[in-house]
Amino acid sequence: MRTLVVEDDDKIASFIVKGLKENGFAVDHSADGEIGLTLARTVDYDIIVLDLMLPKLDGLSFLKALRGHNVSVPVIILSAKSAVDDRVKGLQSGADDYLTKPFAFSELLARVQALLRRASHAEEPTRLTLRDLEIDLLTREVKRRQESYDLQPREFSLLEFLARNAGRVVTKTMILEHVWDYSFDPQTNIVDVLVSRLRNKIDKEKTLIHTIRGVGYVLK
Repeated sequence: MRTLVVEDDDKIASFIVKGLKENGFAVDHSADGEIGLTLARTVDYDIIVLDLMLPKLDGLSFLKALRGHNVSVPVIILSAKSAVDDRVKGLQSGADDYLTKPFAFSELLARVQALLRRASHAEEPTRLTLRDLEIDLLTREVKRRQESYDLQPREFSLLEFLARNAGRVVTKTMILEHVWDYSFDPQTNIVDVLVSRLRNKIDKEKTLIHTIRGVGYVLK
């Protein structure tokens, strides 16, 4: 899942970005509201983590501008302001959740995952299944034919992205955008390498991951 973190505190931003990447998220970071808003308008993010006290453009103005452009991506606010009025203002400005600082990363991760489940409108909010493939989004356990597979974070993120788009062809660019970040060269073969690694683990017998030549991949 591709995430935008808009936070000007280097220590907090590093803490969030590192934690999300370790859990398989592709993360972009902006230290000011104006650049963050430009990214949010032009990149297809799955979720945004937003500080309120930002240089150039504050978090509430960011939210109002974002929603004014009909961008419906889930947003979770992070703020040292814990008063009820502040939380209400954040939610009324278009935020989907509000977490006060200081916070435990485990709680932030749980809230991010909850917003993603809500946005996906999945009937089963904690598990994705296709034929004999089972993906537990909470424990990050993957099984086929009752055999468990130990996937690295990027491998799990790729499989989750393919599963959320089961039956739909996804291009290499789409995979790069959702599993990595904008700094990767779209001409790189890193997607092919990761797909090959994933296939070697879960796709040795009955094929689920299919290559559509010249286009991308589809899970079916």
